[in-house]
Amino acid sequence: MRVTFLGTGAAGGVPLYGCACPACRRAQAEPAFVRRPACVLIENGATRLLLDAGLMDLAERFPPASLSAILLTHYHPDHVQGLFHLRWGVGQAIPVFAPPDSAGCADLHKHPGVLSFQRAKKFVPLRLGSLTISPLPLIHSKPTWGYAVQNDEGERFAYLTDTLGLPDATERFLKTWGKFELALDCTFPPNSPPANHNDWHTALASINAVGPTRTWLTHIGHQFDHWLLQTAPAIPSGIRVARDGQVVMLGG
Repeated sequence: MRVTFLGTGAAGGVPLYGCACPACRRAQAEPAFVRRPACVLIENGATRLLLDAGLMDLAERFPPASLSAILLTHYHPDHVQGLFHLRWGVGQAIPVFAPPDSAGCADLHKHPGVLSFQRAKKFVPLRLGSLTISPLPLIHSKPTWGYAVQNDEGERFAYLTDTLGLPDATERFLKTWGKFELALDCTFPPNSPPANHNDWHTALASINAVGPTRTWLTHIGHQFDHWLLQTAPAIPSGIRVARDGQVVMLGG
C-alpha cells in the first residue's frame, strides 16, 4: 500500500497569510516547507482513495475516473473546499463517504453534481476495490471520522485528523486491530491550548495509547513548525513529521 501526503497543513497552512515568524519566512523562501490543506492519497493496486479534499486543484491532479472514492473526515472548509469546483464536472460519478452531518458545508448536499454522497456507519467496514475501510469517530467541533484502511496482505494504515485525543471506542479498536501505521493530527506545539486539535503532548499520549509501528504527524500549524525550528526537540523513535509530497510505502 502506498500513501502520499498531498498536504500536511492546518487550516491556515504554512506560510500563514501575513505571518513573519521564522517558519513562515522559511516556507516563503523554500517551497519544500510549504504546507497545504491536510489530505492523503492511498493507492493499492488499481484502487485509489483520496482522504479529504481541501486542495483547490483536484480537477488538475486527478483526471476523470482516476479516483475510486473520496473519504471526508468532516465538513470544515479546509477539508472539502476542493469539491466545490470538482462537482460541476461531467461524466462518471465519484463516490464520496463522510460522517453523518446534515449541515455539510454550504450547498454541497443540495447541489452535488458528479459527487455521489454515500452513507457509511462508524466501525462498519466498507469494501472499496482492494481495500477495507473502517470509519472511526474522532473528537472535534463537527462530526468527524478517521479511517482505518487495510489491504488483503494485512498492511494497515490509520488516518486520524482532526482530533483532540481519541474516543475510548476508537482507542479500543486500534489496540486490537493488529500492527498498523498511523497519520495523526499534531496541530500545535506543547503547552498550547489545544482547541479541537492535538498539541505535541496530546499527540504523543494518543500514540503511546494505541502503539502504532510508525507514526507521521500531520495537520501541522505554523506555530508547531516554529517550535521545531526553535527547539529541535528529540522526537521519539518511530515518529516522523510529515511533509507535503512525502510518499510512504507501508511496511517499508
